[in-house]
Amino acid sequence: MPDQPATVPTMPLPARRPLERFWPYVELAEEPSREELAALDPDLHAALFGPRDLPFSLTLVFPPFEGDQYADAVVRAQASGEYRDVGRGAARRHRARFFTADAGRLRELYAIVGHLPETEVLIDDRPVPYARELWLPLLWFHLLR
Repeated sequence: MPDQPATVPTMPLPARRPLERFWPYVELAEEPSREELAALDPDLHAALFGPRDLPFSLTLVFPPFEGDQYADAVVRAQASGEYRDVGRGAARRHRARFFTADAGRLRELYAIVGHLPETEVLIDDRPVPYARELWLPLLWFHLLR
């Protein structure tokens, strides 16, 4: 028996030609949105776009917690100069940035979430030594005016 070539099954021709684009993917915007730019790490933002021209700021980062004051804390955080809710589940954090003119609102929010061990105080979006012990009391002096 001589070897016969294997036959290749033929597929029917499609009724129409598919588009030249990748249809299952979302059309992305050419420029990042304001929310995407705000979510960038400060060092990455500075490397890509140059340093941000923002005044001095303090940011409180706190997790969800049990209790009656949680809803009040979120409302006060949303009233800050910049607010973001990042992460999911156990990694969820509320980030509220306050400028020096908002020292009173920062103090009100800190009175609610300052006792939580997971609460972070960031100076210009960076962890700084003695932020709770030194920088916050220095900002409270703005309230004496």
